Amino acid sequence: MHVRSVAALAATTVGVTALVLPGSAAGIEQTAAGREDAPQVIAHRGASAYAPENTLGAVDLADEMGFAWVENDVQRTGDGELVVVHDDSLARTTDVEQKFPDRAPWKVKDFTAAEIATLDAGSWRGSEWAGARVPTLKQYLNRVDDNNQKLLLEIKKPELYPGIEKDTLRVLGEEGWLDRSHVCSRLVIQSFGADTVRAVHHQRPDVTTGFLGTPAVADLPLYAAFTDQINPSHTSLTAEYVAAVHSIKGAHGKPLRVSTWTVNDTAAARRVAGFGVDGIITNHPDVVRDAVG
Repeated sequence: MHVRSVAALAATTVGVTALVLPGSAAGIEQTAAGREDAPQVIAHRGASAYAPENTLGAVDLADEMGFAWVENDVQRTGDGELVVVHDDSLARTTDVEQKFPDRAPWKVKDFTAAEIATLDAGSWRGSEWAGARVPTLKQYLNRVDDNNQKLLLEIKKPELYPGIEKDTLRVLGEEGWLDRSHVCSRLVIQSFGADTVRAVHHQRPDVTTGFLGTPAVADLPLYAAFTDQINPSHTSLTAEYVAAVHSIKGAHGKPLRVSTWTVNDTAAARRVAGFGVDGIITNHPDVVRDAVG
């Protein structure tokens, strides 16, 4: 859903007030750069610069590198299983074209979980990763839990999978991820779909949620009714925008937070850290950690 669509649907929201941006851009950046708390570094699809993305190996490598937070992408198979994969087609990151040559365009939703479990999801990143599999969400949650890590879970392309919000919450509950300890400090659910974020919030108001995108400043209070984070692309960020987000309280009564993506070099990491972001999502978590301390 686009920003203006959300605004239209939420037109009945009351109490939307004008925002006053505190200070100049230079002043904001200087203040942010002087913070003692560095942004949280989040390993995008696991340590995906060094291991095949969204695999258990990428989760383990992020853990070995010392990163508590990992990000992943969740989609649904034709027989209703939730799997961890970024693209809605399996072609880029698996050998599906060789295994099932007559099934183009190899959409996740057109395969069963058993069929996807046979695919090699690692060889495309090098022979040392041969045999890595597309994990189910259950397998992924269990590995993250075993490593005592934390999860930024993205519900991917929800328009392709009606009801996936309920399915995701069901699996999280079955695997113990909706107890107090996980919900309070180890789980965030995000999506580019505003309706999806809203649905998750309505079904489980205690879960922390994030909207992926850069809504207009005037629309931020509408999003704050159902989300706790505004997570934009780093190329869209300014210090003023981060300050505007921080000036509004989200669905749980705390200032909205900002985790930005996908930051992969030292200069960009230092720039967004200077803006005062709360988290940095990156394929190169070691590079970003070194850049922001």
